[in-house]
Amino acid sequence: MAQLLLSETIDAPASAVWPWIADITKHSQWSPKPYSVQLTSGTNGAVGSKYSSVGFVPPSDKNHKNEVEVTEVVPNSKFVFRAHDENGYFINTFTLQTVGSATQVTFQHDFPKMKGIGRVLLPLLLPITGVKEGKVRLAMLKAKAEGK
Repeated sequence: MAQLLLSETIDAPASAVWPWIADITKHSQWSPKPYSVQLTSGTNGAVGSKYSSVGFVPPSDKNHKNEVEVTEVVPNSKFVFRAHDENGYFINTFTLQTVGSATQVTFQHDFPKMKGIGRVLLPLLLPITGVKEGKVRLAMLKAKAEGK
């Protein structure tokens, strides 16, 4: 199973970072690629809440759909959700740790065993574009949480 693991230190307390992570409908505001997310059931940011998302997936799917479910919430500390498509479940874990007056955010993205072309492309694209996009995404989160 492939995994992306990145960290970013944000010059803000976890309480300022948390709303940007725990509200999945805000994730598109700190994404380098356009996509949309809608709450379909439950309470925004609560375990068991479900969402529908549509966005770009390489190499050319501009209207890729995922069904998303929040699976774990530890306020100001850990937020986990899974996104499901035809390949299986993609697990997204955000962990927040206080470092002085800042917050270190670690993002872990676990991929299922891919099917079709994804099986070939993921090992090639993840170290290049996946890491680059992940770093840009965390930098955008940093700017939002720091109020820039």
